[in-house]
Amino acid sequence: MSAIFLSASVPIVGRGNYHETANPFLIQCAVRELVIAVIRHHKIVWGGHPSITPMIWSICEDLNVDYSKNVILYQSNYFKDRFPEENQRFGNVIFTDAVPEDREASLLLMRESMLSRDDLVAAVFIGGMDGVENEYDLFSRLHPDAIVLPVAAPGGAALLLSEKLGCYDEAGLRDIDFASLYHTHLNFATDDYSFDDDTTDNNGMKP
Repeated sequence: MSAIFLSASVPIVGRGNYHETANPFLIQCAVRELVIAVIRHHKIVWGGHPSITPMIWSICEDLNVDYSKNVILYQSNYFKDRFPEENQRFGNVIFTDAVPEDREASLLLMRESMLSRDDLVAAVFIGGMDGVENEYDLFSRLHPDAIVLPVAAPGGAALLLSEKLGCYDEAGLRDIDFASLYHTHLNFATDDYSFDDDTTDNNGMKP
């Protein structure tokens, strides 16, 4: 089973200007529709941002999915005293070492471990702050042929990324019909679906 990387968070005030364009409700909707669309056919890999982990737990519960097989949560031990409560409900958390007194180095270590997986075939970016930008840079270097999908409508760093990649005007990227967006740009209708370059516009949809 291949895997899709999810880079997402709800921007907060005081961390750049990302919150000015962000819509937390649309971020939640976009994450929910992604999980619904892919969880039965692809693993979802993400770093344990405290605004996203509870969402994914709730969605998996609603879908009655065996999350231990279908989602993989990465977490840096640098944040071990601030882990979301939902971490304890996942049986598949991968913890990475903390770099003492160095938040950024700890995050980089986690991201390198998470994004060096050889089963990643696509990355979806929703909302977010500087972490989304950092994860895009690393993902695109490690997986230059993988599909990249910045979801523009919920705003945040993903909106800026869609503009940076020149795909802001791509069909559906600004729409809030997220189910159609994922079907159009990822098309994972069957278990053995392989991501076909012919279904994806290279203008901005790949790094």
